[in-house]
Amino acid sequence: MRPVNYLKSTSWSQASKALKANPKARAIAGGSDLLGWVKDNLQGKGSPRWDTFVDIRTIKDADHISFSKSSGLKLGALTTLASIEGSKDVQENYPILAKAAGAAASPNIRAAGTIGGNLNQRPRCWFLRNAEFDCYKKGGDQCFAVTGQNTYHAILGGEKCFIVHPSDTAPALMALNASAKITGPSGDKTVSFDKYFIGPREDVLRENILQQGDLLTEIEVPAVKAGTGMSFIKAQRRGQTYDFALANVAAVITKKDGKVTDARIVLSGVAPVPWRATQAEDAIMGKTVDAKLAAEAADKALAGARAMTYNGYKVTLAKTLVTRAILEATA
Repeated sequence: MRPVNYLKSTSWSQASKALKANPKARAIAGGSDLLGWVKDNLQGKGSPRWDTFVDIRTIKDADHISFSKSSGLKLGALTTLASIEGSKDVQENYPILAKAAGAAASPNIRAAGTIGGNLNQRPRCWFLRNAEFDCYKKGGDQCFAVTGQNTYHAILGGEKCFIVHPSDTAPALMALNASAKITGPSGDKTVSFDKYFIGPREDVLRENILQQGDLLTEIEVPAVKAGTGMSFIKAQRRGQTYDFALANVAAVITKKDGKVTDARIVLSGVAPVPWRATQAEDAIMGKTVDAKLAAEAADKALAGARAMTYNGYKVTLAKTLVTRAILEATA
């Protein structure tokens, strides 16, 4: 492993300034994803060769979990997935977030990996992660997945680059209508996760709105409305062991007098960003949900899917997951 510089920060503003001052600096906490890039010596316009790590683990209270019935949940970006999975407040009030955190990686990685890192991790595309392929996301002029091995690639929103978003917690947080607090060189701002992620159509080199010097510092999840049900389902190749999702879905649905008054349904593992299934949401709004309606909503959610040579199974899989999630959340 090549040598790198190391800087220890004691505040978010200090870390932000250090990152802004050096375009080849990168924030590090758990490091389970970032260190892999360094060890494999991956580089290109979309993946610079980092020469400096800014340690944010030493920032005080960056791993907090706080909850109140009125204002909701706040998570420090350095809160580990294991802490979220085991939090009684999260389990009782936001069960899909606890389940999603527990679905990510292995127990050892969840004990070190942070919620911020899980949300901001780079895609798992094997062409992107292989130094021999100069793909679009590295700054090249080709997506090798189009004519290559694309078993795990996108069926929705691909266009130019067909990576899939790998985070399990992202769809759960989007379904819960959560927001990200960001600290940057010019100060703090709060952005809904609906607007946090960036697909290849907008910028093929990035996956989120963070610029050099910006840091995700806290996650805010609003209080849950009365009459709300939730569901999180993950499908993976290796059943009970550590693996990334072939597809997963998070659903948060509110009912009154038996009819749906609010719905947020989000897919991951099938698109370059966590994919909001607005067509499925619209299909069930104002209605009483049964198996037929849930299946119709799932069909609409995947109506725009474009499968490639080896990933057509994802269309049927995603439809099944959406149908199950709607029925679970409205049961």
